[in-house]
Amino acid sequence: MNRETTIGTPAIEDENYERDRKRRRLALIVGIILVIGALLAAFYLMGGEEETGPAGAQGASSNRQAPSVTVIVPGNTEIGRTIVTSGTLAARRDQSVGISGQGGRVTRVLVEAGDWVRQGQLLASIERDVQVQQAAQQRASIAAAQADAALAKNELERAQQLVERGFVSQADIDRRQATYDAAVARVEVARAQLRQTQASIGLLDIRAPTSGLILERNIEVGQVVGGGTPNAFRMARGGEMEMRAVLSQEDLANVSVGMPATIIPTGTDREFVGQIWQVSPVIDPQSRQGEVRIAIPYDSAIRPGGFAEARIGAGATTAPLLPQSAVLADANGNYVYIVTENDTVARRDVTIGTVDDRGVTIASGITGGERIVSRAGAFLTEGRAVTPVVEPAASEMPGAAAETDEEAEVR
Repeated sequence: MNRETTIGTPAIEDENYERDRKRRRLALIVGIILVIGALLAAFYLMGGEEETGPAGAQGASSNRQAPSVTVIVPGNTEIGRTIVTSGTLAARRDQSVGISGQGGRVTRVLVEAGDWVRQGQLLASIERDVQVQQAAQQRASIAAAQADAALAKNELERAQQLVERGFVSQADIDRRQATYDAAVARVEVARAQLRQTQASIGLLDIRAPTSGLILERNIEVGQVVGGGTPNAFRMARGGEMEMRAVLSQEDLANVSVGMPATIIPTGTDREFVGQIWQVSPVIDPQSRQGEVRIAIPYDSAIRPGGFAEARIGAGATTAPLLPQSAVLADANGNYVYIVTENDTVARRDVTIGTVDDRGVTIASGITGGERIVSRAGAFLTEGRAVTPVVEPAASEMPGAAAETDEEAEVR
């Protein structure tokens, strides 16, 4: 009995050991399954994040590819047309005062450059001793001719008294009449010679042909000048000045006599109000330009030969007006960017009219109904998608405005 009990105990222990081993194996398998599940869950989570990341980046990239830009629909504005040009200052009537006599040595010069003179005023004198002696000789010749004429007259009168008594023939009377007539003629010849000499003496005085301003003095005392010397003096008639501006054929068609102009001489900030008094009737076939002459009242700051800028008020025109920041330029010329119906950027070449503080007038290239990129256009490329933000066009357009945050993103 005791033997049986001793023999059965190891069998029970083996059974318990086997049961515990199965339980541990099951726990291990469950643990492995749980670990694998956790790994799979982590893998799927990480995979989802990776998929979400590129999609999010693509969305952000898409947002960056379509930045917001400010656009303006300019319409058409009535703008005062101003033609800006440059040219030279000159005397409106530049007169050369020369020597019309025989010439000689200059004895007196009575004026300087910058002096105002009146018509007929003596400017300079030339030596005249020879002419004075000739005049004295001719006066003596006149006296001698008058004496001969008086004698011939007396003889004629006596002969006429004797012819009635028959002492003198009619032929003798005719001879005496001819002698008297010849003596009278010689008197007239001598007088004419004297007047000629006096006139030549008068030509040795250089006088102002009109009232005006002396611009140049080209002779000095003691200088020997010849007859016909053309430029002893230069003067501006009445002191009247002008600006001679050169305009293109297109601009020339928009100006006319009487239009006002503002003249600004180079080197000064002073402005002078002038008026167009002559428009060239011809166009230079080489340059396709013509000259406009603008009358300017006298002022010491207006110096003939100087350079100046002119702003000519040439009426009004209707055209699109853009801020200066909207107009770009490259080697192909001026252009703007417009936003199409598909919200993409397109280049449009334009021709500039005038440029001033208000903005840039567009002469051709747009109608005014387009959506024009007003700022940051230099950072765009043609065909790029944008989000347009319309800016009101009724207000005055500044020449340059600060960029928005969205426009800064374009760069």
